[in-house]
Amino acid sequence: MRAIAVLPAGTWNTSAAIDSVLLDHDHRYRRRIALRTESSAELLLDLPEVARLRDGDGLVLEGGDVVLVRAKAEPLLEIHTRDEMTLLRIAWHLGNRHLPVQVLGERLRIRPDHVVADMVARLGGRVEKVDAPFDPEAGAYAGNHHHDHDDHHQ
Repeated sequence: MRAIAVLPAGTWNTSAAIDSVLLDHDHRYRRRIALRTESSAELLLDLPEVARLRDGDGLVLEGGDVVLVRAKAEPLLEIHTRDEMTLLRIAWHLGNRHLPVQVLGERLRIRPDHVVADMVARLGGRVEKVDAPFDPEAGAYAGNHHHDHDDHHQ
């Protein structure tokens, strides 16, 4: 199977998918890669440009069928605070370090890093270890579904 296009999550009926791929965050930023579906079929992702795949996206196959993208749970740190100002201060410090951050309303998720976890605690945050899909903000200059990072993600 060869996937040649992406249907953004929410724009297609996921029940129409013929199969699915379970990918962690790092494997959802790709242009071309060999994958194995959850039913063990081989799939070549072969897109015209690098795509930021998200949970619920569809990979359109050459014949028109669609394979569902599912975000794999991975070890993360979830940051909670007692008030919005503390959360904003912590978010600023994380951004100042150029760390990938997932914003979830009144909490943040980052990859595990004991140095950053200590900093968060010193700033008044509480860190909890979780296993969850990671979908950090793409950045102000990235498109909704694509990003402009170097080819090392391919």
